[in-house]
Order: sequence, then structure tokens, then C-alpha cells
Amino acid sequence: MSTRSNVAPSTLEVDFVDGGIVVRYLDGREAFYHGPPKPVVNSVTTPPGKEVHVLVTDPDGFEGIMTYVNDLKTDSAILESSGVGRVLLDRNEESELFSGVTAEVEGYSVTVSADLDVVDGRVFVFAEDEVSEHAYELVSADDE
Repeated sequence: MSTRSNVAPSTLEVDFVDGGIVVRYLDGREAFYHGPPKPVVNSVTTPPGKEVHVLVTDPDGFEGIMTYVNDLKTDSAILESSGVGRVLLDRNEESELFSGVTAEVEGYSVTVSADLDVVDGRVFVFAEDEVSEHAYELVSADDE
């Protein structure tokens, strides 16, 4: 049985297409996140029990880093080969995912917050399971 640990993310290619966002992993696979993401000012608390993926892109949206929050399914070696990062948090624990972007576990939900004066790019949060998908973009009050 393998143990799960934090994994540092790598830079991945991102493509905004009709209906969503495509993330191209280092191993050649792609993930499609349905959209358009709902704009939310500064932070979002995901529905409980969802898989949470945070994507921070460059200002142009051509590349970014993806981090899974509390993913216990994916082996560390797979994440490393794909370029996806992972952070494991206990309840009421907070971690900085990227400069200006934090995640905190509250019960069975995850709150992702962004200081958009610090982040040099765009911040997306995806929360999904077998039943539903939610896509959010963290924006400043001026962008709403």
C-alpha cells in the first residue's frame, strides 16, 4: 500500500475552448473542465465531499499550475508524471498553493481564496464527483 504525500506541481499547457478549459498534462493526457466558470469574488467554498482542483494560469491563460486538494485516489508517481500537484490538509488547516492562493479544509468542504493583487494570472476552482461538476473563477470585486 502506498502512502499519499504532497506533490509539487509543474507548469502545464492550458487552452480555453468553447464550453470549458482544457489542461494538457506532461504525460500527454488532457482533462476537460466544463464551463464557463462562475465568477466568484475572492474566495469560494466548494460543496462538501467533492474532488477539488485548483488551476492558476498566467495572465494570458496559455499555461498554469494545477493542484489537487486532499486527493487520496491518485498515486504520487502518477501526479509527478502528469505535472499535477497535490496538497493534503487536515480539518481547519490552511496551505498556500501558489503565491496569493490558499486552500483551507472546513468540515467536508474546501475554501479556496485568492489575493488577486498578488496573483499574476487567473484562478479557477473545479469541484466534482460522479454526480456533478462545479467550475468557478475567483475574481476581484472590480471584475464582477
